[in-house]
Amino acid sequence: MLRGENAGNLDGKDIWWFTLKNGATTVRITNIGCVITSIHTADREGREANIVAGFDNPMEYTCNPWYFGCIVGRVVNRIGDGLFYLDGQAVRLPTNNGGNHLHGGFEGFHKKIWDVKGTIDQATEAGVVFEYISPDGDEGYPGCLHVQVKYTLSVENKLYLSYTATTDKRTPVNLANHSYFNLSGFSSRKILDHQLMVDAKDYTEKDVQNLPTGRILSVAGTPLDLSASVRIGDRIPQLMADNGFDHNYVLNGKAPAAVLHDPASGRVLRVSTDQPGIQVYTANWWDGTLKGVHDQPYLQHGALALETQAFPDSPNHPAFPDTILSPGEIYRANTVFEFDIQ
Repeated sequence: MLRGENAGNLDGKDIWWFTLKNGATTVRITNIGCVITSIHTADREGREANIVAGFDNPMEYTCNPWYFGCIVGRVVNRIGDGLFYLDGQAVRLPTNNGGNHLHGGFEGFHKKIWDVKGTIDQATEAGVVFEYISPDGDEGYPGCLHVQVKYTLSVENKLYLSYTATTDKRTPVNLANHSYFNLSGFSSRKILDHQLMVDAKDYTEKDVQNLPTGRILSVAGTPLDLSASVRIGDRIPQLMADNGFDHNYVLNGKAPAAVLHDPASGRVLRVSTDQPGIQVYTANWWDGTLKGVHDQPYLQHGALALETQAFPDSPNHPAFPDTILSPGEIYRANTVFEFDIQ
């Protein structure tokens, strides 16, 4: 089932709030930032709850400092010093994270009002397609970039995220969704008792600015080893330099790439992707100042983001997966969030 509601007008554009319902899952999405505003799933007792952080009103996403549920781009994660070289020319980007460029800059895709290009309302799936045309020079990036994001919810309780993009000039593209999950439905204020598995044997080493050094290291024998399911709260105290997880894992290329489980509710999230990396972030800097749809302050370690992506700062590391899109090519990326009970 698909339902669309007009939520008002902003800067001369209609603001939409779409509800996708299929199987035992209900997803709401707005075209401000392409944000997943809520995901309702049932626990093992059949009680439904919203398992992602978000706001009550689509208009609140015009200010979204923690990137709740949005599409981030043109490039997710950091670009060191807001600088990279493309075809021998320096490209300078705004630095909105200390001296670095983060999640597309001050006015990245998370703040854009996306156009609604199509909807899907069938017996087996419900979905919506959004489009944004990023002009040449948008937040410093070269080229006019046409981006489409399609969200599709199946009767098997799988939410498919499909990204495509084309450009008229060479430019980096690395898109991701930034939903934060708390599978208790935030009845537990923190995700310390959640169990997490990430199918990766390596990670990209980083420096004190959260920038990759270029080295790919093994997780074996370190607190970052999530190759078998572990209690998140057991590992966070061992990662005090970051106050928790904030690391890019080099995926093994199998499905699922990650599995999150809340033993108390029985809810399970499985993440599959065709992307080479996944950033695991445990909301280390949430400080209780933001209060969302759950009618309570969002606390440090209150949720977990699993950002499927190419590697951070890829334009500055030739050995990393290539994120440069050229004219005539099509950028494609796919991620699946599958909801289950255990």
